[in-house]
Amino acid sequence: MKLNKQDILKALETISAPGEGKNMVESGAVKNVVTFADEVIVDITINNPSLQAKKKTEVEIMKTIHDLVYEKAKITVNVKVDAPTKPAPNVIKGKQIPGIQNIIAVASGKGGVGKSTVTANLAVTLSKMGFKVGVLDADIYGPSVPMMFQVENEKPLAVNIEGKSKMKPVENYGVKILSIGFFTQPNQAVVWRGPMAAKALNQMIFDAHWGELDFMLIDLPPGTGDIHLSIMQSLPITGAVVVSTPQNVALADAKKGVAMFQQESINVPVLGIIENMAYFTPEELPENKYYIFGREGAKHLAEDLNVPFLGDIPLVQSIREAGDVGRPAALQTATPLEEAFETLTQQVVQEVVKRNTNLPPTEAIKITTMAGCSAVKK
Repeated sequence: MKLNKQDILKALETISAPGEGKNMVESGAVKNVVTFADEVIVDITINNPSLQAKKKTEVEIMKTIHDLVYEKAKITVNVKVDAPTKPAPNVIKGKQIPGIQNIIAVASGKGGVGKSTVTANLAVTLSKMGFKVGVLDADIYGPSVPMMFQVENEKPLAVNIEGKSKMKPVENYGVKILSIGFFTQPNQAVVWRGPMAAKALNQMIFDAHWGELDFMLIDLPPGTGDIHLSIMQSLPITGAVVVSTPQNVALADAKKGVAMFQQESINVPVLGIIENMAYFTPEELPENKYYIFGREGAKHLAEDLNVPFLGDIPLVQSIREAGDVGRPAALQTATPLEEAFETLTQQVVQEVVKRNTNLPPTEAIKITTMAGCSAVKK
């Protein structure tokens, strides 16, 4: 059978490219169609740069031509990506903390995905690698970092720095820590409005003597809200890491978390996505993997959003036990968990180096209030 170009174009009018409302022909995505006997070559351009989008486009075109034109057609699809240019990251440095080189925000779209656990283990792994590390527990309403570092009964001391009284962060496992948990009773609920919480955070950021740090990790609260804006208003965040579990309900919120950082008015580089509780391996069956919450959901999300996938962490009982007793699991030596956290941390460091090489410094965003609502400006 000899294929006809018009028949091919008519078939392609029944499908649309990823992210396009119009069909492939009408939107201009189809750049060229060449037919020769039973062979057809389709050149197409899409805006979505993810591997999954390119593969989906190719499969849809082949299936449509086979179904609507000729089922034995030999088809070649050349997919070119023409992604829209993203706005350049903010270029004016915000208020910096002297001595701190990189500030990494660790976020999650929803609670219960292990964000604080990942933060603690990233911190101790960075410390084991020889970096100077600090953790700011910005989860005002549910601070858990002090317990994870076995310092919940400690209190920051006051030190005199150049004639000013400063808080000295609590330290354990080579990591400096400040948390609102140090200033409240264990059974005391923190019932604060946004401005009060923001003031407390600013005190822990700027009224503390952090000293020289290669990395400050900020453990943000779940979701996207006032605390997040306050942090990004106060500090020029180097980049953000988003933690999620593989199931759809967590991925939907993680997607919102990535979108928050990528808003044009905020524009904090997203270093990547981490998949926690990726699979379960019973101790008695070390070769088996059970994907309880779904398989590679966060990895696929990273591909769809065109952000790096930093790695996965299994669902292991010892991670929970280690956090409960205040000794992060990454401190264990010669274990698969130590190796997993080392690999993950190396990926984070590589993305930070890449970000600092290719992008200018991030600015701290400016926030004003209009008609009772928060408005974000550059």
